Amino acid sequence: MDFIEVTVLAPAELSDILIAELAEVGFDTFEENDAGFCAYTTEDVFNPDAVAEIMSRYEAQGELNYSHRIITRQNWNAEWEKNFQPLVIAERVSVRAPFHPKPEGVEHDIVIMPRMSFGTGHHETTALMIENQLDVDHRGKRVLDMGCGTGILAIMAEMLGARQVLAVDVEPWTVENARDNAAENNCRTIECRLGGVETLADEAPFDLILANINRNVLLEDMHEYARLLPSGKPILFSGFYEEDLEKITAEAERQGLMYQRHRTLRSWVSALYLKA
Repeated sequence: MDFIEVTVLAPAELSDILIAELAEVGFDTFEENDAGFCAYTTEDVFNPDAVAEIMSRYEAQGELNYSHRIITRQNWNAEWEKNFQPLVIAERVSVRAPFHPKPEGVEHDIVIMPRMSFGTGHHETTALMIENQLDVDHRGKRVLDMGCGTGILAIMAEMLGARQVLAVDVEPWTVENARDNAAENNCRTIECRLGGVETLADEAPFDLILANINRNVLLEDMHEYARLLPSGKPILFSGFYEEDLEKITAEAERQGLMYQRHRTLRSWVSALYLKA
């Protein structure tokens, strides 16, 4: 299945609103830039009429232009290699492609080949999750990474001392990519599995759950995450905006997950909860 990229040229204050609107019609990955942003979804989810309707409602609020294109699976490598730059998160974690030199002075060096998967660390939610992971004890823990993408959070979990990591995603090429990235980083504890929460029916409890997906999926599946988490154990959520934190927290508390703290970056959130 191919991706759809919608490129939007708009002022910053309008971009934030449009990102929130597009998230409501199936777009789940966004890359902001000086001129606006790019939004991504899969071809089966893309609804051009819904996008056009959103844009028409905001045309009067500022200079606004948009276009879309298909990014085929075979062209994905060329797309990200053209723009992918290495980065350092929290001055402790390097994220780079295999063709970048290994940096000096960081505790953890993660090598990522994204292919068709999102999750290079450049998106705010991934960076926020990694920052939160650095503050959570992973040593000897059994960890679940839901919506694993490239496997970057699962890799981070093993580097932080997890004894076992289950990385789950609904896209076949994503699971394949996560496996390859785990091997690239010499990981030995990571199992990559295709599917959603239904694949966890017979799983034993986890000591830590990482769920960087999107607001709607988090709300729908939160009861399953809570079921798999013993009392006193942490869960990290991301993939939603500051305006959605109250709704996420309300559902979390209904499921016995107590809010602890959160980080924000350009309106995106990663929040930590503990099972009561």
